[in-house]
Amino acid sequence: MARMSTWWLFRRLKTRVWAVKRIGRALKLFLPMTRDVLRGSFRPIPWSAFGLMALALAYLVMPFDLIPDFLVMIGVVDDVLIVGWLLNRVDTHLSEYRNWKYAEETPAASSHSPS
Repeated sequence: MARMSTWWLFRRLKTRVWAVKRIGRALKLFLPMTRDVLRGSFRPIPWSAFGLMALALAYLVMPFDLIPDFLVMIGVVDDVLIVGWLLNRVDTHLSEYRNWKYAEETPAASSHSPS
């Protein structure tokens, strides 16, 4: 039975690779975006992304969960699912910053190429 559930979990994660990639992308972009906002080089400030990230961090450190962590596997899965969902939402709110950041990097990269 355990082998079957492991296989099911693996297949389920494999079909959700896009969500894992979005979570990674959100984590990778959030700190540079925060730096650019604090420096004043990126406006408007994406308050929704900051709010969702704060909510995700608060949920991780908060002693009260939907499912208590002392229920070993279920409590941890609860945290992973909720924080993952929140980080997925953060990624959707970073689209303006992503467009600005990559548009900023593209001309700099092409100006260094030999003519």
